[in-house]
Amino acid sequence: MSVALVWFRRDLRVQDHAALHHALNAHRRVHCVFVFDRTILDPLPRCDRRVEFILRAVEEVDAALRAMGGALIVRHGDPREEIPRLAGELGAAAVYANRDYEPSAIARDAEVNRRLAAADCQLLDFKDQVVFERDELMTQGGTPFSVFTPYKNAWLRRLTPRDLEPFPIEAMAARLAPPRAGDRLPGLEELGFVATDLAALRLPTGMSGAQMLFRDFAERIDDYAAKRDYPAQKGCSYLSAHLRFGTVSIRQLAAYAHAQSSRGAATWLSELIWRDFYHAILWHHPRVVSGCFKPEFDALHWDDAPELLAAWQAGRTGYPLVDAAMRQLDQAGWMHNRLRMVAASFLTKDLGIDWRRGEAWFAEKLLDFDLAANNGGWQWAASTGCDAQPWFRIFNPVTQSEKFDPEGRFILRYVPELREVPPKYLHAPWRMSAADQAACGVIIGRDYPVPVVDHAVARERTLGRYKSVRSQGG
Repeated sequence: MSVALVWFRRDLRVQDHAALHHALNAHRRVHCVFVFDRTILDPLPRCDRRVEFILRAVEEVDAALRAMGGALIVRHGDPREEIPRLAGELGAAAVYANRDYEPSAIARDAEVNRRLAAADCQLLDFKDQVVFERDELMTQGGTPFSVFTPYKNAWLRRLTPRDLEPFPIEAMAARLAPPRAGDRLPGLEELGFVATDLAALRLPTGMSGAQMLFRDFAERIDDYAAKRDYPAQKGCSYLSAHLRFGTVSIRQLAAYAHAQSSRGAATWLSELIWRDFYHAILWHHPRVVSGCFKPEFDALHWDDAPELLAAWQAGRTGYPLVDAAMRQLDQAGWMHNRLRMVAASFLTKDLGIDWRRGEAWFAEKLLDFDLAANNGGWQWAASTGCDAQPWFRIFNPVTQSEKFDPEGRFILRYVPELREVPPKYLHAPWRMSAADQAACGVIIGRDYPVPVVDHAVARERTLGRYKSVRSQGG
């Protein structure tokens, strides 16, 4: 076989790239392509940060390929049409890609494969974005895992050094096809988008940005378990967007964490295993995209409360930690993981609003949006998903605030209107007397919202909602 085409998708790096490695190993000449997918991009707002993040990563992939003698062909259209057309133009015998596990991507790839086969070309795909996929980890009874801890134990038992070995590229780089005359990268405006505040967010982009963040986190990983739940502290890796778009290899990260001996590294490795777990759930149960993993909870009667939903989206619920979290999401396109749980629990169990409404909002706002993880996290919070904990677990937004932001440093970063509130009232400012409010110049209901719900009352309503479904299901 002579000519191949490597289709980059959510694997925007050159190092440790499974599809590129296999293509270079099997073919004399290898072209590389990325398609800005109109079917995904056209519905997005014109200032979506993710498009700019992707473009910066694509630019860096192209530069890296050119440094090795190759280049990245970039198209803007429907990949179901663009990939077969380009493969035909190049005379490619095969198209190589790394597997995607989302139902829409699976359907897309099936259509691309059908069109390629009609032209005597084949689509070959490879595992790259997870360590274990599909049926590689099953229970002793041969069924998919539905609870995380047994899955994690099986993941760790099965892991071998070979599972984390990188896929080398450099030794075969001479087989990369040289740049073609006339090929160039599009600008953001050509794609129909405008510049965002991505640079102001100070999130490094591309492969180099991912490695910069990884090196920084490697120096802090031992403290991860102790600091990860405190949003005012620098405890996270901040690599989630890079994992989402594949500017860093999951194998590199898992190999590093597995080789360390600290509790922090072990805890972070568990988070990477959660990622594999949620991808496996999506693969085995694609119905979770629109339905509850636990089907009995599809009968839950959620409240239709557009004003409450709008207050939650805007960070105007009257609960400072929830509001700070939602404002962080809006301003930064990211939310601390502990706060994702708090915000999701508040929407579903304090406001009684369908988890799908919250999931959709996160999907619109998160720079690191990943369908498997976002869906899994929301169903975990709503107790409709893969969770060994009972459905009556309901986060108290005040006690969560007092525990994980005790000094209110995170709250004041995003809810500055509370800066004059005495510290003892910062987590529940409505508890201030009228005199205290006047003294600090923060009048509840004027300068900061009255709580949109009473947590104790909402908790009882939620317990009744879930009990009703449980009783109907026996």
